[in-house]
Amino acid sequence: MAAIVASAREPMIGALRLVWWRDALAGLDDANSVVPAEPLLGAIAATLLPTGVTGARLSAIEEGWSALLDAPEPGETELEAHATGRGGPLFALSAALLGAAPEDVARAGEGWALADLGHRLRDTEARRFARMRAAERLDGVDIARWPAMLKPLGLLVVLARQDAALPAERLRRQGAPNRLFRALAYRMTGR
Repeated sequence: MAAIVASAREPMIGALRLVWWRDALAGLDDANSVVPAEPLLGAIAATLLPTGVTGARLSAIEEGWSALLDAPEPGETELEAHATGRGGPLFALSAALLGAAPEDVARAGEGWALADLGHRLRDTEARRFARMRAAERLDGVDIARWPAMLKPLGLLVVLARQDAALPAERLRRQGAPNRLFRALAYRMTGR
């Protein structure tokens, strides 16, 4: 879905492609339907559906991505809709798959989605807003209380906090040594 939004030159075409994915994911719940010949859908049907994750729950993430197509340059409303539509549900589903669901996991996902999007935005003001809102959302998340099985999500929160603290003029460097050391410190300390 990210690739669709990033490559959409015409918002209507991008929206149609997102709707196709939303409908295809939701259609995975129909036991009588044939999974479309799309490798990603096949992998989802084979690995996620048997765990109890439904296609309908996965398809809901499309709303977060489609919010970014609603305006030529996403503003505060679109960024907030993206966070609640993408990050919250994605973290909630991931936590359920990992076997735990702390009450602040959706909030953590929203903050992560804003920090991640803040890295991808071209407009400095939009990036500043996304990072500011990410920091606010992540501030109330206590990953130290999360069960050990949620360490993968905790690491994403740690790195999102680091990204949210960057000045709006800077982009993160994905494999930068400070990110790697921060990930290692989290692995060792849990904070």
